[in-house]
Amino acid sequence: MSGLQTGGLLAVAILLAGCAALKPPAPMTVRLRTSAPVVANAGSDAHWPDAQWWRTYGDPTLDALIEAAIGKAPEIASAEARIRSAEQEVRLAGAAMGLRVDANAQFVRQRLSDNALLPTSFLGFNWYDQSDLGVSARYQFDWWGKQRAAMAAALDRSRASAAERQVAGLALAAAVSEAYFSWQAAAARIALQEESLLVLNQELQLAERRAAADLERADTAITLQQSVAAHQEVLAGLRGQQQLQRVTLGALLGVSTDTLPPLTPRPLPHPAGTLPADIGTNLLARRPDIAASRWRVEAALRDTDTARATFYPDVSLRALAGLSSIELGRLLRADSGVPALGIAIDLPLFDAGLRRARHGAAEASLNIAIAAYDEAVVNAAREAGAAAAAIDQAAAQRRAREQQLGAASALLAVARARVASELTHLGPQLEARLNEITGQDALVRVDLDALLADVQLKQALGGGPAQTETFQ
Repeated sequence: MSGLQTGGLLAVAILLAGCAALKPPAPMTVRLRTSAPVVANAGSDAHWPDAQWWRTYGDPTLDALIEAAIGKAPEIASAEARIRSAEQEVRLAGAAMGLRVDANAQFVRQRLSDNALLPTSFLGFNWYDQSDLGVSARYQFDWWGKQRAAMAAALDRSRASAAERQVAGLALAAAVSEAYFSWQAAAARIALQEESLLVLNQELQLAERRAAADLERADTAITLQQSVAAHQEVLAGLRGQQQLQRVTLGALLGVSTDTLPPLTPRPLPHPAGTLPADIGTNLLARRPDIAASRWRVEAALRDTDTARATFYPDVSLRALAGLSSIELGRLLRADSGVPALGIAIDLPLFDAGLRRARHGAAEASLNIAIAAYDEAVVNAAREAGAAAAAIDQAAAQRRAREQQLGAASALLAVARARVASELTHLGPQLEARLNEITGQDALVRVDLDALLADVQLKQALGGGPAQTETFQ
């Protein structure tokens, strides 16, 4: 066998090996969860929250606080910036799919070396001019869907960014609601504690008078003094909590506490939030974080399509309409034309595994996105179930505390009747009122727990349908 034949066979073998190495991977498919594993009792007549779910509490002050917070929050501004960035990615991907036309013009004056391959003495000149003017066009065919996949991935990322803005707004509205209702609860408990101190001071004065008349032991007054000090400590703590909630509201709105709108104490609402009957399936469509995760999966899947398309040749059509002349005065003449038309095919045979590495990286990113989606679904189910369980627990506690408060109120009524009938002194009536105030305070605390659980449920249910539309 001659050396020429051997070299030819070797070249064919290398070419076949290169083609085999560039065999594209199979298209990837993804199967995502179709329902959330919510382990909780659902109500048949329960409703999903609206987009502005906080308005169901009927508090104009809360409405104004949330609207101001959403309008000024840096988290919202950051989410909107990500949306704008994603929109530009879509435009960039779309621009890559179109026809590209470039215009170019140049004028060069250059001196030839006397020691070059062709001596200037032979050419007869040292300096020469070069003038070029032209318009070039290039169009790349997207036969393998690489550009379409890149466009779809950018669009999916834009949708994910839009959903993430809704996540930020939902979390902010929930945080403002929790801080506001905590302030209201602290205000109600402060009023009860202040009344408790008045009653305790009355009871202390009565005990001191009775001890002076040898009708009461002296240690009774000392015990009451301890109770007064303990209630003062509780009152100081509640005022600190109330101020802390104002600081929290100021931080959420991005303003100082001095510029917050006036907060007026008002009774806490009593929502009866329950899980909708179709919680398992509709939760996936209504949670904006799940929607964002799903769009991230879709974008990552399109990225694998883009990486897969690089295994196929790129085919582009190029055309040039131009003029070229070494004399500027002859540049615009017809005989200076240099038109060109051609087709280019690009298929690197050997890339040291670069294309497979890129496809592997895209596949790894897809797996990460799928894991993040599964985690978002499981977390959503857990949060919804936990909020519903907290509401049920608070409802059971409220029923028990209502019974305790009813008994305390009945004892107070009996004590008042005995005092009115002059069957006893004022002490039992004051003690019964203290017990009733304690029951009222416990009821405020359980109402706050139920209300915070309802806010958490609204957040867990997505706070309204997930908005996944992107710009046009």
